Amino acid sequence: MTDTNLPVLLVVEDDEGLQRQLKWAYEGYRVVAAGDRQSAIEALRLYEPAVVTLDLGLPPDPDGTDEGFATLSEILRLKPDTKVIVASGHGARESALRAISLGAYDFYRKPLDIDELGLIVARAFHLHGIEAENRRHEAGGSTVLGSIISAAPEMQKVARTIERVANADVSVMLLGASGTGKELLARAVHDQSKRKNGEFVAINCAAIPENLLEAELFGYERGAFTGAVKTNPGKIEQAQGGTLFLDEVGDIPLPLQVKLLRFLQERVIERIGGRQPIAVDTRIVCATHQNLDAMTADGRFREDLYYRLAEIVVKIPALAERAGDAVLLARHFVNRFARELNSKVTGLSTDAVAAIDSHSWPGNVRELENRIKRAVIMADGKQLTADDLDLQGRAPQGEDAINLRAVRETADRRAIRQAMSRTENNISGAAKLLGISRPTLYDLLKQYQLTS
Repeated sequence: MTDTNLPVLLVVEDDEGLQRQLKWAYEGYRVVAAGDRQSAIEALRLYEPAVVTLDLGLPPDPDGTDEGFATLSEILRLKPDTKVIVASGHGARESALRAISLGAYDFYRKPLDIDELGLIVARAFHLHGIEAENRRHEAGGSTVLGSIISAAPEMQKVARTIERVANADVSVMLLGASGTGKELLARAVHDQSKRKNGEFVAINCAAIPENLLEAELFGYERGAFTGAVKTNPGKIEQAQGGTLFLDEVGDIPLPLQVKLLRFLQERVIERIGGRQPIAVDTRIVCATHQNLDAMTADGRFREDLYYRLAEIVVKIPALAERAGDAVLLARHFVNRFARELNSKVTGLSTDAVAAIDSHSWPGNVRELENRIKRAVIMADGKQLTADDLDLQGRAPQGEDAINLRAVRETADRRAIRQAMSRTENNISGAAKLLGISRPTLYDLLKQYQLTS
């Protein structure tokens, strides 16, 4: 096999001696070396490697990790399916958690053991191949994590992340705009974990008055305050052996943040009016649409609590970033509400599908659900129209891509997913909508590993 036919391994390392050592060690790969972020991104665009090893200590700050993390983020933004193996001697545990939360595949602490790292690299290439094969079979699927409706690769990535962290028993923070389905994903973390037989308890921290939130979370003893006629366990205790979902965690007041931090550190609570500490084994999953980094910087959210809650961070894409999902979800909601409301509505008109597909959906899935429900109630005909939904179209937005070939591929994939979604996977209809022949569409579906 010639060098150009070997799988490409990108080594991002500023130590030239270590670069040469790795090139010599990995004879089964075409090793491409880069010594800084710029050359690493140039190599990523040119070679599109399946696996990257990345030293977090890169110039101009080889003694820190900021440049390394910036490189990791850019690699995963441009090529999300890349398996990045991060190596660093700087604060191993903290760096590991942060790297994995950003999407790194694995972590290895220096000094490197070539044989052990070689096993990690081989496993990464193997997993990349398996995932690519799975995408060939699953790209046309409409659900992820069992119940969440989506055919978008952005949500497939979120699903894979949740599947990986579910059994790690670390705190998970879900970040996303309102209406993106954070509670559904929190429940998915619970259902995929070893705690699935325990209780899943959810509480919206923004919906409960500040003076009542402590009692809701920690419970109270009989006689602790006026009206406390009996002992009442809080939500943390109710989730014993299971998962507590704290929605809008950014709205927890500072005094209560201190008490929550103590629970996360010591795994014990005290009810209001109680004197005995109570040991509780509850996993915390939280969510917010707020910028907690900014809140931490200006003192509205405790930094130590933030790092306890955000051991793993999962970012949820907005509905507008999930090509084809709006129409897919709209059809689901039409069927659901027509059944629940005993309506004569049976589907969506062509102009409704086009309007749904082009709308920006600032309120995300919740906005879509509410519009469909209202339209099903108010519609006169059997098919919902754009007027029924009170929608007007907008121009589609572009996406970042890794190189010119990827720009075309991204545009093709998006157009094909939208056409297939609009025509409910009808090949003839989708080909007509795209202005191409059926054989051409079949070729594109095969080329881009999409299923019909």
